[in-house]
Amino acid sequence: MRGLIRSVLIALMGATPGVGAQSAVAPDGILRVAYLANNPAQATKDPATGETRGVAVDLARELGRRLGTTVNMIGAPNPQAVIDAVANGQADIGFVAYNPERAGPAEFSQPYMLVQQTFLVRQDSPIRSVADIDRPKQKIGAPKGDSIALYLARTLKQAELVEMTETRPGEANEALVDGRLHALGSNRQRLTAALKNASRLRVLPDDLYGVEQTLIVQRGRSEALNVLNQFIDDVRRSGFLGGTIERSGVVGIAVAPAAVK
Repeated sequence: MRGLIRSVLIALMGATPGVGAQSAVAPDGILRVAYLANNPAQATKDPATGETRGVAVDLARELGRRLGTTVNMIGAPNPQAVIDAVANGQADIGFVAYNPERAGPAEFSQPYMLVQQTFLVRQDSPIRSVADIDRPKQKIGAPKGDSIALYLARTLKQAELVEMTETRPGEANEALVDGRLHALGSNRQRLTAALKNASRLRVLPDDLYGVEQTLIVQRGRSEALNVLNQFIDDVRRSGFLGGTIERSGVVGIAVAPAAVK
């Protein structure tokens, strides 16, 4: 019986980190959270109400509830902007994918979610799977600065990486259709959405890899990082994380497995 009571108390303590955790993560009493405003794996806007919702929003609000703070969501246009906001003290935490190239000004939590990456190609393309991507004379596009662009820069041996910065919607799709690109890499949700107005394109059936999504804090804030890692353990174990991922309706995302300790 004593063991059971002790387990319950520990669980309750994990669910409500307390004042010490609040001072470590959000010392001003407001949890300022930077996230990628244009990444549906993190958040989207309800077309009817304009309300921001999604995995990052649910997790931020749950963390704020446990810390006893209000939450201020700060939409950022790209991963570097999220990192800069945290590194410069404009945000207490940030949602961003881990990449070794991004290490330095921020420290990364354990992964909480995986976002599968794949490719968009023309309907008549000979590329049938990700195994066909790295071939001579092929130009592979990816959004500049995105995780998949960083990954391809490290791993492509024969194909050429073309980092894309769209100046207008649909520009990358047009590059596929007219042959300037042979494939366009991104997360599966984005590419699936791109198919709605692109009948001449298709998404590959398999995935290149799963991008590890993490929380970040300013370098040197080890106590805050410990709180975030405990929070991720708690929401994974309780099913909260799996529930918010399922409710999001986003294609190609899943709970990251717990690290072996």
